[in-house]
Order: sequence, then C-alpha cells, then structure tokens
Amino acid sequence: MSSVIHPTRLLKLGLMGIATTAFAIPSTVPADPQCPIRAKPINLSFESGTLKGWEVVSGYAFGNKSVTNVQSYWDGPFNQDGSYFILGTSQAGESAVGELKSSSFKACSVLSFLVSGGYDPEHLYVGLVRDRDGKVLLKQTGVNDEAFLRIVWDTSEWRGQSVHIVIHDSSTKEGWGHINFDDLRVGSHATNDGKGLTFNVLGQANQPPAGKTPTCKLFAKDPLRPQYHYTQYQGWINDPAGLIQWKGKHHLFSQYNPDAAVWGPISWSHAVSTDAVHWRELPVALSPKETEDAEDESGMFTGSAFSDSSGLHLILTNYTDTSSHPDAVQESVIVASSIDGVNFEYYNNNPVISGPPEGAPAFFRDPKAFHDPTDNSLKLAIGATNGVSGQVRLYRSSDTFSWSDAGVMYTGNGSTGNVWECPNFLPIGGKWALFYGGNGLGHYETGTFDGSTFKSEKLGLLDAGPASYAMQWYKDESGRNLAITWMANWPTPKWPSRANGWAGQQSVTRELFLRKDGGLGSRPIKELDSLASGPTKKLDRQTIEDKAFHLENSNTARLKLTVDLGATTASSFTLALFQSKAESTLLTYNTMNATLTLDTRNAGYGQAGTWDAVIDSQTDRKLNLDIFLDRSVLEIFVGDGTVFSATVFPRYQESTNIAIMGAGGKVVVDSLSLTPLGSSWC
Repeated sequence: MSSVIHPTRLLKLGLMGIATTAFAIPSTVPADPQCPIRAKPINLSFESGTLKGWEVVSGYAFGNKSVTNVQSYWDGPFNQDGSYFILGTSQAGESAVGELKSSSFKACSVLSFLVSGGYDPEHLYVGLVRDRDGKVLLKQTGVNDEAFLRIVWDTSEWRGQSVHIVIHDSSTKEGWGHINFDDLRVGSHATNDGKGLTFNVLGQANQPPAGKTPTCKLFAKDPLRPQYHYTQYQGWINDPAGLIQWKGKHHLFSQYNPDAAVWGPISWSHAVSTDAVHWRELPVALSPKETEDAEDESGMFTGSAFSDSSGLHLILTNYTDTSSHPDAVQESVIVASSIDGVNFEYYNNNPVISGPPEGAPAFFRDPKAFHDPTDNSLKLAIGATNGVSGQVRLYRSSDTFSWSDAGVMYTGNGSTGNVWECPNFLPIGGKWALFYGGNGLGHYETGTFDGSTFKSEKLGLLDAGPASYAMQWYKDESGRNLAITWMANWPTPKWPSRANGWAGQQSVTRELFLRKDGGLGSRPIKELDSLASGPTKKLDRQTIEDKAFHLENSNTARLKLTVDLGATTASSFTLALFQSKAESTLLTYNTMNATLTLDTRNAGYGQAGTWDAVIDSQTDRKLNLDIFLDRSVLEIFVGDGTVFSATVFPRYQESTNIAIMGAGGKVVVDSLSLTPLGSSWC
C-alpha cells in the first residue's frame, strides 16, 4: 500500500468533514438566479456531435469536421464539458479562416463559455453580437493553449435583447492560428458548475480601465491576480532585471511588453520600494526603438544595475532581430544612466561591448555586474555558449563605459543546457555561487573563484517547483544577498491570466544563504511580516491522525508550520492548499525518505505535475514550512533552504480550504500559525 495520500481521497474527506466557506471575491458580474428569458441557443455544448443550430457564415475554418470528441493534446487534457466541442483545426487546418454563428437568443444578465486556442484579440475571438445591428458587444481571444478556460461575461446591459455568438478566425498563422469553443451557458447556471461551486471570473471584458481607480483597488478586482507578488496591470512581464538598492530605495525592473499579454518587443518596467515588499510603479525605464515593421522583435533584454558617484547605471543586452535587420549584430551590451532613479538616458557611444568575441556564437546576453573582492574591481558575468555547453564569459571594467574581455569564466558539461541565460555570480558564506537559466530551469553551482575562473564543487536547482526562472541577485545596503525570480517558465503553455490581459508575476523578495550541504538556499525576508492584514491564528502542539484536520479558509495568507518528525509516526502527511471539493494543491512529506512532493495535477488552470526534493531535517528532527498563498500563486520555503514556487490559478471561488492529514499513523504539529496578508500596492 502506498504511503502517499491520494488526491481523490483527500478531496473526499474534505467533502465528508471539512467545512468550506466561499471567499467573497470582488466581481462586476451580477448574479442572475432567475433569468426569465427562456429562449436559449440551440446545441450549446455540441453534444449532438454536429453543428446543429450553428451556421457557417464565411470561410472554411469551420464545418462538419469541426465538432470533435478528442480528449487530449500534447500538454494534457482539453478539459471540455461533456464529450464534444469545436476544435478550430479539425475542419481545414491551422491557417484556415472563417466564422461560425450560433442561433439567436435573448441575453440574460450573465453568460459564460469555454475558450482555448491562439492569443490574437483582433483575429481570433468569441464574440457576443447584437442581432439588430450586428455590433460586436464583447470579445474574448484564447491564451495560446489548447486547454479550455471558463470565461464569464456581465451581459446585464443587453438583458432581453436578441443576440448571438460568433466564433471568429481570420488568422492565417501556422502556429496558434485557431480558436476552440465549448459549453455556452446563459442565465443562472453560467456562474456555477451546478454542484455548489462558483467559477472564478475570467475574461478581458471584466478588466476595468487603468488609471481611474487606485492601483490596490484595481488589482483587487481580479480574482486571480496576486496581491503581494509584483505584476503589471496589463501586458506581459518575464525576467526581473536591474535589481539594486540605491539611495535607500529598492529598484525592481522587469522585462515588459506593454502591448499584449505575450512576449514581444521588450521594454523595462520599473517599480520602487522602501522595504522590498511594497511597490510603487514608476514610468517605463527603457523601450525599444520605434519601428514600422510589425514583425521586428528587437528590444531591451535582461541586464543589471550598479551605481557610482555619477548616478545609477543599467547595463543590459540590446537585442536586434536579425530577421528584420540581417546585417546587424544580434546581441550587444549597452548602458543607460540616471541621476534621479526615474529618468534614464542611453550612453551616446553605445554599445559598450559590441558583441561576442570574434568567432564566438551569436548568443551573448544578460550582463550581470558584480563587485569582485579578489581584486576590488567591477566585473560582468555574461551568458554564452560554445555551441555545445552553456558558458559564462567574464568582462572587467576600467570605468562605467569601458569593458574588456577577460575570457571564459566557466563552461558547463552540457547537462544544464547548451546555452545559459541570466547568469549571476556572488561571494557567499566563504564560497562563490553561480546561478543561471538553462533547459528552462534555474540551476546553481557553488565553488571557488580566483578572479578569472570558477571551479564548481556542487550543483543543484534554485527552486524545486515549476514556476521559477531568471532569478536575479543583489546586495542590499545592510549586506544581505537578496533575490527575486520570475514565477514562470518557458516550456509551459499555462498562462490563464492572459484571458484577463496580463501574464507573469515576480516572486517575493528572498534572502540567499549557503546551506549546510554547501548548496544555495533561500528564505523569505523579514520585511514580509509587514504584509499582515489581520490577527494571526495560532495553534499549539496538535496530534493529527488519519483524518483531515481543517485549518482555515484563505487564499491570501502566510502559513507557518513546524512538524515534530521525532514524535510523528505517520508514513507520510499531506497539506492541502487552495482546496475545494473539486480541486486541490497537495504538499506531501514522506517520512521514510525525507522527500517533500508538490502535486498540482488537480489544482486548477496552472501547470500540472509533481515536483519533489529531499529535505535536510536530521539535526533537530523538525520540518519547518513557511508558505505564501496569493490567490493564484504559491511559494513554499522549507527550513533547510529548499523552495517550491508554483502557479495554481484555481477554477473555483470556493478553493480556499487549508487542511492537513496523516497516513498510517499520527502527525505531531509543534506549532502552526496562519496570518492573512494584504496588498503590496496599498
């Protein structure tokens, strides 16, 4: 018999004995308990297996072959309702265009449906159209994923009017050039699953315009937006960049596409904080050159910050799209400077490094400035490759704008990727730590450095979870080694927040330290205590046996838990987070092999899978967990320095239960505390 608690079993126990309380989430979508209009569209979920009730208006993208009952695609299940749905590629392939129209119906106060497929608001969308004038009242595109999302629309403005749905595809792209659709719901059941659960409200139409409402209130309206993890209101962010504390303020820059919730021509967003927790948005710091070429993806790639007597300096990769500029150098290094920490000007004689050394591959990016105490100099670590293995190249500075090649500092063995991005290099705990991105993961290596070359002694992952890449380090004015990571990764297509017009979030600020085993560890900074928005609920020593123990209902909180492993006899125990009777994120500790496993296979719209790490708890036989829940994201810090980051994106408003349960014995909890957390924008 397995010693790990099966997810289905824990959910059933939740149904049997755990009280759940719906979390009141701000929403502009009204309740519609008794919509009096009986006329509804025909064949809402295509369970006839045909297009009955739907009309092909134009083109050849849709037809009889559009209705399919296929269950899964390359990254998992489609998650359709019932068996059949509209798959935009089934009739005539990816690049086909056309439009499909439902039968007419009377609008109620609310409407919902399932959508997936390509992200292209102009060319791929589900639209609500008014019959009398053909006006498109509301639109929703896909999110570049085949798995369905539930979109909920407030249609009270048109209640009683005759309307219809169109599925529109005017994209000729061969990649993500289609849209999928299923399960149109009108009226009272549009906001719930019919089994007591309420859908989280998704949809670009629900996002109020920015600038008219204070930021913290604006951010609070979105039920899936993290409240104390940095996000942009609209658009895309990825790598944190330019991290520095300068003149008492922490500066956070992020790779940013303001025009769409997908990667594109990259700018640098900019926010500041006095405590590395509460952020205030500043104007965009850097933007790519204007161009009339819509296909030109040139932009300001990742870089870092340093300061001297002349001001604050950003040193970064100037990326040139060589498909649009075939004679240009793909990646060079440039500098932008500021005397006020807000307005930045590019150095007149950029680039300060014209590109990779002669004969080296074109990949040459993400300069990270660091002070080298071995010779008291300012240096740069730059991600590179020899074509087979990732490398870090080293550059020395003679002044802010003059840099010389100091050769290859370190070359990997190929196991962590053939190219390395976002390298960081720092002295810590009597050793040197190098960390970088490779193969879609964040890796660290610790060892020694002689001022020119690095010798690795230990290799590991920066984060045991799936949602961490491009972490950047900086030293604050008190001497702490701090870091922020992008809570995402490149391989996954799971970006459900794109439906709300934004994508990407940064982690809370972490402090780095050297672990007992010589690896690189992380812990939350003490300033995060200031996020507390209410009294802490504390429990003294508890003994939990083979029954789910309900802790609380919350999805924006900090949970601290210490388990006495010496007194615990259970073969494993599981902590359920973001739990309802339909979904749950599970964290299981196996006492036999000291392995902690994060399981998101039944967690929500986010990336599904299991991730594990062996935990060092042998000294005092205690397992210490410090867990940050923030509506849709999760950070788990373990006492030995291990961290798990994940994006969950629950489907239901009721997915707020927190519970713990043992298997095959008792679990002895030394202490437990749960603190509600507020917004980092208020």
